[in-house]
Amino acid sequence: MLGFIALLLVLWLAFVVIGAVVEGLFWLLVIGAVLFVATAAFGWVKRNTKV
Repeated sequence: MLGFIALLLVLWLAFVVIGAVVEGLFWLLVIGAVLFVATAAFGWVKRNTKV
C-alpha cells in the first residue's frame, strides 16, 4: 500500500512539473498539486493507523 502511495506521489509530482514547464497547462499544475497534497495526507493518515 505504501509503495502505491509513493508511486502516486511521484506521478502527481510529474504532473506539477509538466504543468509548470508547459505554458498552456497551468490547470495540470493545479490538479497535480491538489492530488499530491491529498495523497500525501491520505498516506500520512494510513501510516499512523494500526491496520
